Order: sequence, then C-alpha cells, then structure tokens
Amino acid sequence: MMDSEALARYIESIDGIHKPWLLVQLRLQKLQESRSTLSESEYIQALADLQQDLNRLGEWWVGREDEVFGAGRSSNRTSETD
Repeated sequence: MMDSEALARYIESIDGIHKPWLLVQLRLQKLQESRSTLSESEYIQALADLQQDLNRLGEWWVGREDEVFGAGRSSNRTSETD
C-alpha cells in the first residue's frame, strides 16, 4: 500500500487531480496515517465527512464513462476478440 506522499505523486503523474474519486482516496489515506493522533470522535467525524463527500460524487460519471475511465476500452476489447 502506498503512503499518502506516494499516492499524491501517482495522482499527479497521471493527471488525476481532476478525478475526484482519487482525491477522496488520498484523503482517506491521509486520515489513516493520522489515526493515531486523533481522538476517536475526531476520527469518526473525519471519516463521516469523507463519506459524505464521496456520496456527493454520486453518479457524476454516467454518460462520461469513456472519458473518465478510459476512452476506447470497449473498442479495444472488440478488436482483441476479432
């Protein structure tokens, strides 16, 4: 598992700053790393905030699957099976 610095470098290297689910993943990693310095209530509140932000993302990607998750994936599969 990557630490938050390595994850941040990875996200930056793939231009993932525009991919909100990756930013939520980074926040979760940072939260896990700071777990020992937080009280139980602080940790639970931070986790709840993170979950709420993740839920707000909803299905923003519907209709943009190729753009968001990799354009041409379905066409690549078709050509591989031909």
